[in-house]
Amino acid sequence: MNRIGAIFTPYFPPEALRDAAQAAEESGVPELWLWEDCFRESAFATASAVLAWTTRMRVGIGVAPMPMRNVALTAMEIATVERMFPGRLIPGVGHGVQSWMGQIGARVASPLGLMREYVPALRSLLAGAETSASGRYVSLDRVRLDWPPADPPPVMVAGEGPKTVRLTGEVGDGTVLPAGSTPERVASTLALAREGRAAADRPGPHELVVFVEAAFDPRHAPPAASDPAASDSAPVDPADGAAPVAGAPEEVAAALEPYFTAGATRVILQPPLADRNLTEFLAGAGTVARLLQAA
Repeated sequence: MNRIGAIFTPYFPPEALRDAAQAAEESGVPELWLWEDCFRESAFATASAVLAWTTRMRVGIGVAPMPMRNVALTAMEIATVERMFPGRLIPGVGHGVQSWMGQIGARVASPLGLMREYVPALRSLLAGAETSASGRYVSLDRVRLDWPPADPPPVMVAGEGPKTVRLTGEVGDGTVLPAGSTPERVASTLALAREGRAAADRPGPHELVVFVEAAFDPRHAPPAASDPAASDSAPVDPADGAAPVAGAPEEVAAALEPYFTAGATRVILQPPLADRNLTEFLAGAGTVARLLQAA
C-alpha cells in the first residue's frame, strides 16, 4: 500500500505542535514526521507528546542525529516510546548536519564509521540482546535494556551519497531521502541500499522514505530549493533535483505516483517554508492519503 505522511517542521514553535497533531489526525494523515534540527525541538519529547495527543496516527522521526546521543540513550528513548505506544513510532537516525555537529563539539572524523558502529548496536539493543562493542565511536560493555520493545520497530537511516546509501542497506531497515529527490533518484537509491543489504546477507524488503515538498494552493508554488538547514544531510542541488509539487490534492496525488512506481514505500509531504497555514496543508495531505488509498 502507498503510505503517505506529512512533516511538522521545527520552524514552527513547540506550542504549535498539539494543534497540528490533532489537525493531522482529524484530516486523516496516517503519519506525522518530526525533525530534530539544531537548535529547535527535540525528537523524542515531541514524538511522545504527539502520540499522547492522538490515538491512531503513527509518528516518524526523520531523523535524530547520531553524534548527539550515546547509542544506549537512543535505544532507551525508542524502547520507552515504543512500549508506551506500541507500533506507532517510526524511529530514524542520521549523520546530522556537520556544521551543527561542529557547533556542539560532536562532529566525528568519519560519519560512515559512526553509522557502521551505531546502527547495528542500536538494533541489537532494541532486540533485547546483551550488546558489547569496542569501536572507534561506540563502546558498550554487556549492555542490555531492562525494558526492550516487545516488537522492535524498524530503524530508518538517512543517506544520500552512494557509500552512505549502501551502508543504510547494510545496517538499517530503511533509507530516508530528503526533499528534492527525483523518482529516478529514488530508484537508484533503493538499488544501492539493496546491494548493501545483499552484501550483508540480510534477507527481506528495504524501506525507502522520501520527503517531497508540496503546496496545495496552485497560485503559490513552493520555492525551487529546500532550506539547506531543513535536512539532516546536505541539500540537493536544485539543478539536479525534483521541483516541488503544487496544486489541488488530486494533482499532488498524481504527481506522487512516480515515486511509488520507483520503489518508495513512504512519501512524506513537506510544507514550503513560506507556508504558515498548517491546518490547510495537513487537510490537503489527508486528502492525498485518501485518494492514494482508494486508487
